[in-house]
Amino acid sequence: MPATTLRQCVRDISPFLLLLVLISTLGPLQFGFHLAELNAPQDVISCRVPKSSVSSRLSAAFSSWAPSSSSNRAATSTALPGCIPMNDTQFAVVSSMFTIGGLVGALTGGPISSARGRLFAMRLTGLFFVVGSVLLTLGTSIAIMSIGRILAGVGAGAATVIVPIYISEIAPPRERGTFGAMTQVSINVGILGTQTLGYFLSSEATWRWIFGVGIVIATLQLLGLLVIPESPAWLATHKNVSQAKRTLQRIRGKHYNIEEETAFWDAGAASPEEEALLDDSSTTLVNPSPRRTSVSSKASGKSNSHLGFFEIVRDVQYRPALVAAIGVMCSQQLCGINSIIMYSVSLLRDLLPINSALLTIIISAINLVTTIACSPLPDKLGRKTCLLLSIFGQGASALALALSIVFGAKILSAIAVLFFVAFFAVGLGPVPFILASEMVGPEAVGAVQSCCLGANYLATFLVAQFFPIINVALNERLGGAGWVYFIFTALAVLCGLFVIWRVPETKGKKDADEVWGRTRRLD
Repeated sequence: MPATTLRQCVRDISPFLLLLVLISTLGPLQFGFHLAELNAPQDVISCRVPKSSVSSRLSAAFSSWAPSSSSNRAATSTALPGCIPMNDTQFAVVSSMFTIGGLVGALTGGPISSARGRLFAMRLTGLFFVVGSVLLTLGTSIAIMSIGRILAGVGAGAATVIVPIYISEIAPPRERGTFGAMTQVSINVGILGTQTLGYFLSSEATWRWIFGVGIVIATLQLLGLLVIPESPAWLATHKNVSQAKRTLQRIRGKHYNIEEETAFWDAGAASPEEEALLDDSSTTLVNPSPRRTSVSSKASGKSNSHLGFFEIVRDVQYRPALVAAIGVMCSQQLCGINSIIMYSVSLLRDLLPINSALLTIIISAINLVTTIACSPLPDKLGRKTCLLLSIFGQGASALALALSIVFGAKILSAIAVLFFVAFFAVGLGPVPFILASEMVGPEAVGAVQSCCLGANYLATFLVAQFFPIINVALNERLGGAGWVYFIFTALAVLCGLFVIWRVPETKGKKDADEVWGRTRRLD
């Protein structure tokens, strides 16, 4: 990074902005936390293996934190059983309920944040996280655990819609791409955190403390959201320009000149909240012309026009973008990443030369590191190139994993798992969240993003619900293990062909018209 660029970046980023990003990304962090929370303690929770924690002293310490009197400890022990009997199908149901809640949250989070504000919507997600975590911590049956997973999923689904929007609206225009990657980074931090907790706390006496940590994180999020401001772009959109400017000045710092960012607020240009969504590090429009609109826009000249799902589906101009965006979001899950994130401990047990729970921590750490390291690649290589590298890399890794498990090559199995996760971070991790806002105009980006995330959660549900069932069925029918990864290899090939055929390159394109080769006009 050139010295002048680095100085500009440091000047644009205030400590208050960093605090806002830290607090807001606690939402996506909890998405990652709850996504993987059942992985390590699966056998203990479901009464299959009375597994002891790796550190018996640590387990004893956490167990001793129960109510101090022996009578209270006895009552707690009676009220909260050490495990909940579940077979593979029942456990898959509990696990997949998170994605059902996520679907509901993704579809409703956008409209609520548009109508009531980003801050209100984020606080609502915090309440869902708290209640869901409490039910999971105190759950005594499959039904209660499932309800807890659904509520946590609602919070997670809404957070993955709202937080990227909020961050894009408070980040400086030149650093929106960098700050946009924080959503994916925080998800990976949550995954790594819960996998690490699971490694140390997977015993009958301590597994509930994993979910208890979720209560703590959600409480910290709610407290933090009491001190952060509403998005200035949302305030400007809702005719409170003076307050929006004061808020933005506070975020940028009192010596920062915000006139360039706020010029179109007074001019009554297109919705500033959605202008922000169109910006990233490579396609920033610092002061877009208020007269330039998408050729397909139904909102020309209106400052607050938003198109709904059915309007987009009926319009032939938007349909290719909708299909491309949904296809990429589904590819993110159908290539099989969550078969590792959610089930790696039980899947890889006895197949690899090291403890599978420890390998899962290593996998999560690699996922986090590679996500951070690869975050500049979409701007350097292009979105489509990164997607294809990621998809075919995961497909090759899935094939290597399947063959190595079938033929008992344990070292190769471990290496294949690590490459499987690393290739995900190259493109399928961050790029799908970027594409939606680059393939459509500002009038349609909200609806398209909600549709994409809804499709993503449906695909996640399919993997969470049916992966363990199909895995067991194939293993019993064909003998041995690992056969399910041949399916993921085939899915990766199909997803790659879809990207080649239907997904355009958006790198360096100024707007949706240029992406699709349409002629722009001035209204």
